[in-house]
Amino acid sequence: MNDPDIHLWFNDWNRIASVTIGAVIFFAFAVLLTRLLGKRSTAQMNNFDWIIAVAMGSLLSSGILLKDVSIADALVAMGILGLCQWMTTWLVLRVPWLAWAVKPMPRLLVHDGEIVEAAMRAERISEDELFSRLRGQGYTNLPEVQWVILETDGRLTVVPDMNPEMPLSDAGLMRNINVDPGLKKIKPDPA
Repeated sequence: MNDPDIHLWFNDWNRIASVTIGAVIFFAFAVLLTRLLGKRSTAQMNNFDWIIAVAMGSLLSSGILLKDVSIADALVAMGILGLCQWMTTWLVLRVPWLAWAVKPMPRLLVHDGEIVEAAMRAERISEDELFSRLRGQGYTNLPEVQWVILETDGRLTVVPDMNPEMPLSDAGLMRNINVDPGLKKIKPDPA
C-alpha cells in the first residue's frame, strides 16, 4: 500500500535523527542563552521581553523542524537576538530616555479610591476587569485603595489607603508612574 499521507506521520529515520540532534543542541543553547541573559529573561515579562521570547521560540522551532533552515542559521539568529536584548537593556540603564521607546511606563489607574477614567481608556481596561483583579487581591471596596498602578509587565500593584492625606508627589516610589494630566485636579497637593 503506497499511501501519500504516510509522510504526515513519518518521513525517514535520518529526519528523525536530525530533529533529535537539533532539539538537543537547541535545548542546550537555550539554557546557555537564558543563563547569559539573566533572570529578566524568565521573570514577569514586559512587552519587549515577550516579543524577544516569542521570536526566540520561533527560531528554535524553525531550526529544529524546517529542512531549509540550518541549525547554524537558527543558532546565529538566536544569538543575535539575545545580544540585541542584552545591549538594549544595557543601554536603557545608561540612557534613561531610551526606556520610553522600549517599554511602557507604569500607569496610575486609581487615585485616592477613584478610577482615573482617561488612564483606564488609554490602557483598554474595563471597570469589571479592574474590580475582578482587586477582589483577587482581597479588596471589597474601591475606597480601601489609595492607588492602583498598571505595571509594565501587566500586573496590578495595589497600594492600600493607609495615609489618605499623602499627595502623589510625596510617594517616592511613584516617581516614574505615568500620571494623566487632569489627575492633579482630583486631589490637589497641600501647599
